Amino acid sequence: MSGGARGAARRGAGAVSRRDALRALAASIAAAAGSPGCARRAPDGRVHASLWFAYGGKNREVLLSLVDQFHREQGRYHIDAVYQGDYFEALAKLRTALAARAAPALTHVVGEVVPYLAEAGVLEPLDQRFAAGDLDVVEALGQAGTFVGGGDRPLVCLPFNRSTPIAYYNRDVFRELGLSPPSTWDELRRAAQRLVVRDGGGTRRWGFECPIDWWFWAALVGQAGGELFGPDGAPAFGGEAGVRALRFWQTLVHEDRTMKPPPGRDYNAWQVTNTDFLAGRVAMIWTSTAFLRYLEENAGQAGAGRFEVGAAPLPRDVRASVPTGGTMFVMPRGAAPEAQEAASVFLRWMMQPAQANAWATRTGYMPVSRRGLEALAQGGYYAAHPNDRVAVDQLAHAAPWPWSPELFRVQREAVQPRLEEAVLAQRDAAETLSEAVRAARER
Repeated sequence: MSGGARGAARRGAGAVSRRDALRALAASIAAAAGSPGCARRAPDGRVHASLWFAYGGKNREVLLSLVDQFHREQGRYHIDAVYQGDYFEALAKLRTALAARAAPALTHVVGEVVPYLAEAGVLEPLDQRFAAGDLDVVEALGQAGTFVGGGDRPLVCLPFNRSTPIAYYNRDVFRELGLSPPSTWDELRRAAQRLVVRDGGGTRRWGFECPIDWWFWAALVGQAGGELFGPDGAPAFGGEAGVRALRFWQTLVHEDRTMKPPPGRDYNAWQVTNTDFLAGRVAMIWTSTAFLRYLEENAGQAGAGRFEVGAAPLPRDVRASVPTGGTMFVMPRGAAPEAQEAASVFLRWMMQPAQANAWATRTGYMPVSRRGLEALAQGGYYAAHPNDRVAVDQLAHAAPWPWSPELFRVQREAVQPRLEEAVLAQRDAAETLSEAVRAARER
């Protein structure tokens, strides 16, 4: 079988499995809407509510420490925090739980899936659960700013671990070469060429690396002046700007040979990118602000020697543009009233400046409390930690997602499977995106 045929087979098999999974999710959601659920009390009389979460490592440690703090500060409620794998594994488990009428009282999901769940009617409305002063969230990170028209809809989600993509660079190498972080695509190409170190027939250090992922491609499309969806809500994928974005990756990988070929899909690719950066195999990467603290703390133990991590905004093409990412807290319908009450109290507590800032400063995610963000700025935190400021400043250029139940399906089924093959095999960019548009319009 030819490489192209193998790629087509992979796309076809992946599309079928994803389509079946999403249809199964829709069916299970319909069956689970309004399910009763239950709450339980511990021997000490506390009301228990389950919280499903979807990450490990340092971020898991920070979350669990906050849950423990919540337990110390009050004696009525207990949050049972349960790890459910990565974002996509956790979503699959949520589907199963909805079908079994055993969904948690509280969980968090990637932002792009919120419209799907909301339109399916399985999320508790949050408007009546919180007073106005309880939800002083940073607008660009809440429902109102994350989605087009999000503020005009019933509130169904609250920001949790929110992020933007940012650029990380090896400050030591940049100082040695007299380079500044690139602010445009052209500057990125020139800097990557300066940063490459060839060793005979191989490459000892690459200039740039970025996971070939929907999120980063969406950033490129916006920077090239395009929109993922048209005014009528139909998938457009940026038109010519989307093609330009895909060709930019192809140029860096094949023509300039400065971008390390993409290492894989989903979070495996993200972890390999981080590892390459820490090991000195690449001098500049794009990844999430979520990894800020991890990269800073581990750069001193990198295999290529200690170095200082720098962070910078993503470069622009015709404009600056970044998507927001990460997850939103949601309350699936069906839990017992007592469990919902416990989840609401915990949510209210997590939205307060002290907890929002503790989460942000210890992980690298962005503060979701407006008052908390102001306190950090006024208290000199960002002056002392300029890397943390980068993602916050980029919110001025954040592009909201469309409120479309099809958004998650379009991402996972129509676009994501085609990006890596287009870059690695140099498939025609326009043809690739035309095919993606046709796939996105399938129902």
